[in-house]
Amino acid sequence: MSSLSSFFPSKLLGSMHPRDRAAIPDPLARLRFALDTMPGSRKYVFTPATRAEILSELYDAFWGQYAYLFLSNSNSSFPLHALLSEVQARVAASKETSAVPGRPCGHLFKKGEACFRCKDCALDESCVLCFRCFEATDHTDHNVSFFIAQQSGGSCDCGDLEAWRQTINCPHHPPSQEGIDYIAAFTAKTIQATPKVSPKVISGSDIPPVRNYPGRVPVPQELQESMARTIGYAVDYVLDTLDYSPEVTTAPTSEEALWKQPSGDPMMMRDQFCVVLWNDDKHSFAEVIQLLQELTSRSREEASEVADRIDDQGRDIIEMNSNISRLLEMGLTVSQIDLGVTIRRAYDTFREQVSAVIVEWLLDLARCCLGSDSLVLREIIASELLSPRKQTYSRGFTDSSSIVADISDPARLDWLLLYHTKLWKKPRLDLKEVYASLLILSHDHKLAIASHFVNVYSRVIDAYLLTDREAETSIKYFALQLFTVPSISLYLVRHQNIVSRLLSIITAFFTNQIQDNRIVYPPNPQADVDVDTFPFKSKRFMTIFSDLRNLCHNDPVQELIAHNREFITQFSRTCQLFMCVNPNKRAASSHVEYETDVWISVFNVTLSLSRVIKVYGEAFSRSTVAELVSAITTVMHHILMVSAVHNDDKDPTRFPRVAFHDVQFSDTTYEVVEFDVMEGWVSFHHSLQWLLAELFKHVDILDEGRLGEVGISSLREVCLRNASVQAIQTIIDYPLRVIAMVAQIRAGLWVRNGFAIRGQVMHYRDFMLRELCYDQDLFILQTALVVLDPNTVIVTMLDRFSLTGYFSGATLHHVYDGTQLANMVEEFLYVLITILTERANATKMPLPQAVRREIVHALALGPCTYTELVKRVAERKSEDICFDRVLKDVANFKPPESTTDSGLYELKDEAFDEVNPFFYHHTRNKREEVELILRNRLKKKLGLDDPVLVPKPTPIMYGPFRVLPVVFESEVLLQIVFYGIYNVISITEAMGSAPPSAEAILDQSLHLVMLAVIERPQSFSHLAVIKQFEESQNLIEILCALERSGKYNKIYKARIQWILSQVAEYQPEEVQAHHVSAPSTTVDPEDAKKRAAKARQEALMRQMKAQQASFATNFDDLDDEDEDDITDNPTAPVSYGTCIVCQEELNASRAFGSLGLLQPSRFLRRYPDTQPDTMNEVLTAPESLDDPSTTSHIPLFATAVASCDVKPRAATFEGFPPQFTRFGLHSSICSHMMHLECFTVYSTSIRQRHRAQPMRNHPENIPRKEYICPLCKSLGNVIIPVVPSSPPQLNTVPFAEWMRSAGIGILKSKPDLALDSLQVRTGTGEFAFWAAQDPGYQPYRASEQPDLGDLHKMVDTIMVISKTISQQTRHLRDRVEPEQTERGSGMYLPEDLVGYTISCIEVAQRGQCSLGTTVADSLTESQTRMIQGLVACLTKLAALHFKGRPDEGRDAVRQAIIKRLLPEWTRSSAAYSFPLLLRDPFTILVETAAVAPEILHHILIFTYYTFLARTIVGLLYILSKARPPLATSPSQGQYEDIFGDVHMFFMSVVRPSPVLEHAAEIAFQTFGNARIAKLLYVFTLPFLRRAAILCRAIHPTAFQTSATTGDLSEYKRLLTMLNVPPLAHLPEHETLQAALGGWCAHYGHSPAAAQLNCGIVLDYPLMYQIATLPIVLDSLLIDQEKNMTCSRCKTVPHDAAICLMCGTTCCLQSHCCMDYENQSRGECNMHLRECSGPIGVYFCVKRCAMLYLYANNGTFGQSPYLDVHGEADMSMRRGRRQFLHHSRWEEIRKIWLNHGIPTLIARKLESTVDSGGWETM
Repeated sequence: MSSLSSFFPSKLLGSMHPRDRAAIPDPLARLRFALDTMPGSRKYVFTPATRAEILSELYDAFWGQYAYLFLSNSNSSFPLHALLSEVQARVAASKETSAVPGRPCGHLFKKGEACFRCKDCALDESCVLCFRCFEATDHTDHNVSFFIAQQSGGSCDCGDLEAWRQTINCPHHPPSQEGIDYIAAFTAKTIQATPKVSPKVISGSDIPPVRNYPGRVPVPQELQESMARTIGYAVDYVLDTLDYSPEVTTAPTSEEALWKQPSGDPMMMRDQFCVVLWNDDKHSFAEVIQLLQELTSRSREEASEVADRIDDQGRDIIEMNSNISRLLEMGLTVSQIDLGVTIRRAYDTFREQVSAVIVEWLLDLARCCLGSDSLVLREIIASELLSPRKQTYSRGFTDSSSIVADISDPARLDWLLLYHTKLWKKPRLDLKEVYASLLILSHDHKLAIASHFVNVYSRVIDAYLLTDREAETSIKYFALQLFTVPSISLYLVRHQNIVSRLLSIITAFFTNQIQDNRIVYPPNPQADVDVDTFPFKSKRFMTIFSDLRNLCHNDPVQELIAHNREFITQFSRTCQLFMCVNPNKRAASSHVEYETDVWISVFNVTLSLSRVIKVYGEAFSRSTVAELVSAITTVMHHILMVSAVHNDDKDPTRFPRVAFHDVQFSDTTYEVVEFDVMEGWVSFHHSLQWLLAELFKHVDILDEGRLGEVGISSLREVCLRNASVQAIQTIIDYPLRVIAMVAQIRAGLWVRNGFAIRGQVMHYRDFMLRELCYDQDLFILQTALVVLDPNTVIVTMLDRFSLTGYFSGATLHHVYDGTQLANMVEEFLYVLITILTERANATKMPLPQAVRREIVHALALGPCTYTELVKRVAERKSEDICFDRVLKDVANFKPPESTTDSGLYELKDEAFDEVNPFFYHHTRNKREEVELILRNRLKKKLGLDDPVLVPKPTPIMYGPFRVLPVVFESEVLLQIVFYGIYNVISITEAMGSAPPSAEAILDQSLHLVMLAVIERPQSFSHLAVIKQFEESQNLIEILCALERSGKYNKIYKARIQWILSQVAEYQPEEVQAHHVSAPSTTVDPEDAKKRAAKARQEALMRQMKAQQASFATNFDDLDDEDEDDITDNPTAPVSYGTCIVCQEELNASRAFGSLGLLQPSRFLRRYPDTQPDTMNEVLTAPESLDDPSTTSHIPLFATAVASCDVKPRAATFEGFPPQFTRFGLHSSICSHMMHLECFTVYSTSIRQRHRAQPMRNHPENIPRKEYICPLCKSLGNVIIPVVPSSPPQLNTVPFAEWMRSAGIGILKSKPDLALDSLQVRTGTGEFAFWAAQDPGYQPYRASEQPDLGDLHKMVDTIMVISKTISQQTRHLRDRVEPEQTERGSGMYLPEDLVGYTISCIEVAQRGQCSLGTTVADSLTESQTRMIQGLVACLTKLAALHFKGRPDEGRDAVRQAIIKRLLPEWTRSSAAYSFPLLLRDPFTILVETAAVAPEILHHILIFTYYTFLARTIVGLLYILSKARPPLATSPSQGQYEDIFGDVHMFFMSVVRPSPVLEHAAEIAFQTFGNARIAKLLYVFTLPFLRRAAILCRAIHPTAFQTSATTGDLSEYKRLLTMLNVPPLAHLPEHETLQAALGGWCAHYGHSPAAAQLNCGIVLDYPLMYQIATLPIVLDSLLIDQEKNMTCSRCKTVPHDAAICLMCGTTCCLQSHCCMDYENQSRGECNMHLRECSGPIGVYFCVKRCAMLYLYANNGTFGQSPYLDVHGEADMSMRRGRRQFLHHSRWEEIRKIWLNHGIPTLIARKLESTVDSGGWETM
């Protein structure tokens, strides 16, 4: 049956199904038949039904008649399209699995899932925890980080005995003692075992079943066999299919090439072909969608679906037909844009799709269990994968047998690994997940899989480096899960020779030994590297070094390296390749013509190699003395073979012939290597010397006592027993050349070599990398001092630096100019001090102590952030687990407070005692800074004017470097110190000024003298006296000369005196003879000059004071004389400052205004009656909204970090529902003012700028009339008039009298037909001229009087913006409005602009006031001016319709407002038929402020009581829907002094409506009097706050805060300030009672009162908050399916943005949720329409940044989260846990509260040249 398809056409096979299929009894045979016949029967079209059929056949063959063992009893049939694991997961979701000792977690991470890493617990950085295990374990005070899994396949390491430094005590995965003993025994056995001659893989039959698993169930033998046979057949089917699949995604270029493609199709004459498009990471969705539309004529939606499938699956079929020429043309078109495409037979493509389903099915089985046994299925899968492949049909793998010709005992797993590169994204990831699930079965399974992986590793690397198009899904990364396991890596290194193979791969690859996309093995050892070839330019090679480092880093492998010489020999041979690569030669006369960037690639390679060198070197800490000596000898041999042995085949630029010459210095001749750094070729890269330096660091093993065990006396003998002195000199000369070259480059001698040479120096000396290279070279020099004669070494250094003449007295150089010479001397002395004083390697300083030293010296310069600190410390040290612990010991952390702060670490005072100014990682500038800091500290501590920083002795107690201080007895060193001082003095005397770097050279020279006096006081003192140099002077004399020098006396006097005092203890006579102390009476000329200058300054100051006093006296007399004249002059115009354009005075002589912005807003909130918790919040609300303690729920940053041991919880966003927001216009000004004429000129300049920069995304939009303030860059679109603050006198007539007189006045007045025509026909009492779209509004005409027209022009700017917004937003307003063509249509400006703006100001001020004040006192001058300007605009709008009247119609409008409030007029006039309670009373107050500000107080009383009645009706609707409250009831009678009898008032308001009256009775029974009184208090308080703001702005002096009300509640303070009688006093006001009765009766008899949905919606009375984000950021990444699912595409966004208004999750700039028909708008922009209107505030989770949007523009802002070190982590690159920062969170909220988002965006866009595209967000 297996070969049926070879003999029957597909159509015939298709016709046999299902009748003939039913006749086949064996399920496996049926599966074979179905898979063989399916391509033809389905006509090569793969559909979801095809997938379902394949799965059904696979399951049937798999379980046979035992399906019931896999499915629960409740399942009568297996769902179509479903996977078994999904069905089992639904059944077992509620079951809690018990902990099994010794079983690892093995949770497989999904893409986007959060993984946690504890550096303190983990063995290496690859060990991670899932959320469940992290939550269950204690990591208090540990260095915890988290990251997001970029793809599936990784697994949780909890329960893995080899993944952790210490037991983490996870209750879900406890360890077992048996497992611990097994690992220990296996490791010991493997180390002791003899390596196998030929590596042997472990087969499936060699693996025992998992031991001690309690969940075992009996499995019938028949079922066992059917499962194994089905899995085996399915895998073989996949392999047979992939035999014919291409490795490279390139389309054939001709029809002939197409027909020659290998195929598994038995009927080769078939001519159906498929074009397959492959995924890559270079092309965008938009490109692919456009290509598909053009190629295949698909619609955008269809093309988008195909693009999605390509991204998700890794490839997709875009065309299938028999038109070969058409298909070839399509393939050519796609290839031209470098997109992967193949054209293959439809038969083969169909089988590949079937194979993908089989792989998916295998993964499904790996997730399933058989009853309670979750291991048996994976054991069977492992057994079959580790078994040999079988042929499934006649055209099997015979043609492909050559693929595994070089692989021993290939199993199915080997084939799958080899064919991994032929697969596409999804099956690749699925297979990786299958492999990962098998690793956690047992240690035996892990070992077997590792052996097979290593069996094909070189081939996997070939594909990864050379052909793989999707490197990120390569199976090569599977090595990380194997090579980091100590016992596994030990086995692979010991028995499978993986290290040797890796080194061979590196050798062959970098010597470019590549043939037919395969790296040659074994490589030719004679080949050499060429840095210009492809391997060095590849970016993938780093992972090979990572694999090598991971293998060798494991402790058992370190033992092997230390005890087996072949490891160091092989590695040295590999390092030889990279010796002296990419050498540099100084360009002396002309600049290099072409600067290549090949040095970057070379540095990447050698730095990767140097990290492996570190690991190899560390391994020898476990070696014996003999093994270490042997390793040193081996490495030295390889260095000499490559550098000292001359060979004509060698590159002379890398390895010049070694020659020696004699150098005369200090009356002695020294034989040193001959080399001129300025003429020869010098490379930065000396890998073998770096390896040798690592071996020399084991000073405990190289101690003389230990060396004596093998008959060696010292390190010198170790080096010289197999090499000559000249050989050692040759070895050290290469690092010395680099150091000298670096000094020359820094001195400016290599400037003609361009940027490339500076870039190399920067990397070579970089703080994070220098430990790998520069420090190694310095240590080689330091070692040379104890191996060779130190005089010879120092003279060699002088020769390399070309400074032998300078330190012999010659101050001129044949190449160096004065500055360059001084710089070279300074660099030389720096190197000399370093190799003499640096003791970390010489003493084998413990790592925590070395880390402490680095941190102390990094922080000695001043406080810095954690990131800055890490950059100042070597990479290895900053990544060690002790780093954070040591940092806490030596530094204090200052948490960030403001929004721009970062956390700072400051060195503790006692740690300054450990600081050495000459620390070798300090530059000259840093050394001087540190020295100044230490001197100032000593001045305070000791009280000395010039304290001496005495170097601290650091004795070397053991090891070969114990003799290092002997160098201080060197005469060569003494001569260097002498001439270092002498030359500076002589040049200074000759030139009359200090030479370049004089102080630096003197500092270094004196430091060397102080070191010598401390380390070798007696011998150095003797030398300093007897050894004479220039002019027969010794060191003592030259020091005394320096002390007497006028230029340097003050700086160095104290240090010289200290040195002489130390020398005097051993040579008192000589010191006394030369050191003559200056008499104390001698006056320092510098001090004398300073005292004289100070005396002159004091005399001048006394003279100036006398002149000022005389002038003031004369001025007073003049003022008295002219006083009368001044009072007679007319009043000068009031000035408001200067115009920001013309800088002239702003006064009444020329019209001017404030720059303002009118923006649409959905800021104000209604009470959300659908949220039950809100009622409890209202009932527990504070009595005062100006209480600052109620502002935020976010804890302070320090508190949040301190509680970081609190486990993360799944996030819930408590946003505000957008359907309960109210639309309006918000106005704001920026406090800057401008003349109206200047405003016109400035607007013209904006248009000119836009024309000059057409490609820029400008911050302002001209069609929207926008501009930006030239001073503060705020966005604006209107100019608001500035009116003088001189309101009419407030009417002080008592309220009752005023009401009676007002009524009489109205009765006496005649009907005003003009006014009646200006009232809207809806009966609300509103005025048409205040409507935004009123057709009767007439814009400014030039014929108007100038003094009147200027204000009209400003009103025009407001009306244009208001009208435009009003026309576009009718659907957002629920107010009753006239039709568009009628008078009064559109937004009502007193309510929707002025009232809305004041309401927004009030909301923003909640929680902001200080004690004893009211909200009105917090009004800024700008806000007051803006409100006055807006009200003036309303006044002007009314006046425009009453031009002929002297009062401009104010009296008529005032009477109309009063009529609206008097109940008798509502019954008699149709103009007021709309119930007053359905209108916003605050709007009427605004109308009054515009036309009759003198009666504002009286109207305020009216509107307050109207608002009380309105609130009661609105409360009824809320209470009818609310559940009984959980909050405790307020005390009875708490608000009786304000409201009196609430029940009585409540019932009197609703009595006219039976429906409302009944509802009121129920409400009082449910909630009680006290709660309802509290509700009335809370809901009416905002009205009083808004009224206070308006009244203060209109009458700044009339409404003042009483000083005696500070301890009262805010409600009482406001009633007192506004002089409004409280409701409790209502019985005393009959007129108010009558008015209230009339209003309530009017409403009660209206249709609105006939139902509980009363038409009155109350405003939200509490603090406004934005959506809640979790305190700990990683909580957002837990249960993302529940918390962060996009409502449009129903998926977890790849890049999620959380709306901080409503808490909705959106896809950020994702094509899946983009409106292509509307400017390609992204979902964040689309969401604005249904949420917050024109503005958007989002938190971008993965970017860890804020996103602000406004009107197709936007910007990113700083994150509200900071990590534990108080730093923002954009895009979570550093991976540290992050905590919500209180100040930053409040800043975001304040920006939103104050409507500052448009200006924030404008300022960001103005500061950069933005290219736009924000609408796609």
